[in-house]
Amino acid sequence: MKFIWLTIGFIAMALGGVGVVLPVLPTTPFLLVASFCFAKGSDRFHNWFIGTQLYKKHLDSFVKERSMTLKTKWCILLPVSFMLIIAMMMMQNIYGRIFIIILIVFKYVYFFTKIQTKKE
Repeated sequence: MKFIWLTIGFIAMALGGVGVVLPVLPTTPFLLVASFCFAKGSDRFHNWFIGTQLYKKHLDSFVKERSMTLKTKWCILLPVSFMLIIAMMMMQNIYGRIFIIILIVFKYVYFFTKIQTKKE
């Protein structure tokens, strides 16, 4: 069972790493899944993962306090919104466009109402 948790953890971490570079993929949820899987799979891997710069930069404050700095929020929201707007402009399907608009609005509402903003 530990092997399965570690495999899922590494896949989630890889997707989170790709999400840092490719704004279409969300980074934080994949890294949270990776952290959970590493914790279930191995104490050694969990300790390694929470020591990485990727974790410290994007997840540490969120996991501990359920908060992010305003800069972190904007660094997550703006590139993803930009990519979604480009996708929406290229899309011909009206239902797809409406879905993307709803997704963008939901993302901003969630980040600014459910995740506390902390000082740097």
